[in-house]
Amino acid sequence: MGMTENLLSTGQWLLTAMVFALVLLAAVRSVDWRAFRKDQSLQHSVFGAAVVLGFAWQLRAGISPGLAIHIFGITVITLMLGWALAVLSGLLALVITVITGREPLIMFAANGLITVMVPALVTHAIMLWERKRDFRSFFAYIFFCGFFGAGLAVAAAGLVMCLLLWTNGIYSMDELVHDYLSYLPLFMIPEGFVNGAFVTGLMVFHPDRLSTLDQRRYR
Repeated sequence: MGMTENLLSTGQWLLTAMVFALVLLAAVRSVDWRAFRKDQSLQHSVFGAAVVLGFAWQLRAGISPGLAIHIFGITVITLMLGWALAVLSGLLALVITVITGREPLIMFAANGLITVMVPALVTHAIMLWERKRDFRSFFAYIFFCGFFGAGLAVAAAGLVMCLLLWTNGIYSMDELVHDYLSYLPLFMIPEGFVNGAFVTGLMVFHPDRLSTLDQRRYR
């Protein structure tokens, strides 16, 4: 989901830009850039994920004036790269959508927050919860972090977007509930399936690609 035109007031736009900048700064500071420069495989994963997401996000459907929905795919990228690199890779993908005219440049911060940062942080939080619970079955990682994590990530992003639109008076709460929130579970199902399927495939064939996977726990 994303905003295909400027739907925010000046105050909301500035607030969104500030939150976006703070999260971006935290992401940049969290990356081990020395290790990143030495790891060509990781570099290929980051830029490859950005290209794949950038072109995948070209496929979308409009639901209301100024709004569009599409598969996020951020959950699997977060589990592969960690939340910080997932944010940077997702923002590079968003640059592609701006270049192709799918997203307006003025809404880059808002769409980056909704489409990239919120899902990445929610996925990271669920991954930490799963790790703290110390499950011994790898199915816990697949279902909690992959399937359910992706569904909850897209739900959180949708709620943040609705909050922005409601507080700005673009849509009333009744309109948002009737035209968007009531369909949110339908957005969560395909998001969970797509991300969960990719996480399952990576766990079976290339578990080393999942940087957040502690394989020692599941032996």
